[in-house]
Amino acid sequence: MSDNWKNPLGMFDVKDKVALITGVSGAFGAVAAKALAGAGCKLVLAAGNEKALAEVAAECTDLGADVAQLAIRPSDEAACGRLVQLAVEAFGSLDVLVVASGMNKVAKIDALTPDDFEGVMDANVTQSWLLARAASSQMKAQSRGGKIVLVSSARGLLGHPAGYTAYCASKAAVDGITKALGCELGEDNITVNAIAPTVFRSPLTAWMFEDDEKAKAFRDGFLARVPKGRLGEPEDLIGPLLFLSSRASDFYTGHILYADGGYTAG
Repeated sequence: MSDNWKNPLGMFDVKDKVALITGVSGAFGAVAAKALAGAGCKLVLAAGNEKALAEVAAECTDLGADVAQLAIRPSDEAACGRLVQLAVEAFGSLDVLVVASGMNKVAKIDALTPDDFEGVMDANVTQSWLLARAASSQMKAQSRGGKIVLVSSARGLLGHPAGYTAYCASKAAVDGITKALGCELGEDNITVNAIAPTVFRSPLTAWMFEDDEKAKAFRDGFLARVPKGRLGEPEDLIGPLLFLSSRASDFYTGHILYADGGYTAG
């Protein structure tokens, strides 16, 4: 009898796996770092904001994780290569990549400059591709597979009237990269999937959770589209992340997993 029947929860075990997480100064990156720290991963953490990076790294250390950190954005091929090399130097390998770095620029199309558009596309699309390229090369060399988790959004599937042309386009492109690499890297036992949240609690969205009139008006309109009837919490992202980072998802690749309370279902 397979050990999976005796201990099915063992399929979600990521203890001692080496995970590289970018964008840990942002909400999802911090969640990913702390979740994988608590689950027993060895971590390589990256962010451009050195102070915020140090704070998240300290939290992960307090959770019992071995942590290496580098204050760098994955802005070019060399930077992405440095991050992968740090994982190998610090821990000997790389098993999981979580790309949580990115940006948004909200503006209607007549106010959004070409530089603004290209900046969002570079941060969300090109840098995701560069990181996946560097990480998959190392994973192939190790010959034991790996897990790549990109961060998309419900806006990769749905538009928005407030001025999201750059963001929606970028996340739709992340979805395309996820599907294409899922096909391409399957033979190397590397899975590529994306988590696509809708609104969840973070420093940027804290106002949406308040009790003032503006926040209530937003929630009334937004929650009319959310079958679960609430906004997302950081903890809602932990389960999908552990699934996609562990062998429980070995037969799942090229998927976009919507963490949205059913927002995209209706």
